[in-house]
Amino acid sequence: MDKDWTGNKKSTFATLGASNHSEHDREINDYYATEPNTINALFKVENFEGNIWECACGEGHLSNRMIELGKEVISTDLIYRGYGITGIDFLKQTKSHGNNIVTNPPYKYAQEFVEKAIELSTNKIAMFLKLTFLEGQKRRKMFDKYPPKYVYVFSQRKKCALNGKFEDTGSSAAAYAWFVWYKDYKGDTIIKWI
Repeated sequence: MDKDWTGNKKSTFATLGASNHSEHDREINDYYATEPNTINALFKVENFEGNIWECACGEGHLSNRMIELGKEVISTDLIYRGYGITGIDFLKQTKSHGNNIVTNPPYKYAQEFVEKAIELSTNKIAMFLKLTFLEGQKRRKMFDKYPPKYVYVFSQRKKCALNGKFEDTGSSAAAYAWFVWYKDYKGDTIIKWI
């Protein structure tokens, strides 16, 4: 017996575990706060000597958790969200405010944030990014020039909250990882799971 199946545009994305739509428009400044417990996982696998610059601090979700864990953190952001030093455009900075840079950058500027962080950091850079950041010809050129030492893939999906409102978030359809660059590292990238 033949089946008459026509499907719809959602069925392809559902099969892939992806989505081509959202109930909400994207936040104008690409502000999606990160669950503070993502720092716990990062600090279990990486040690950061010196202070940390959280250069897209938003409302301080990651900064506060790093401070709770005993780190000296300098928190800045371009947009005022009630936390940190505001009016600081990370992409226009010429000197670093910290030995390490740890952040969840606005995804539409993620590559620019990585390249600026590599220029400014004196130690390590950790960027919380979608796993799909590994894709793309332009980024491939960046990875060839500046390979991350580690990509720590979360085995459990993590949520990013539109405008910092975690109570409004459901489960995440995106897979995330901490991408970690060591200053002047030139070897192969190592994938690990956390």
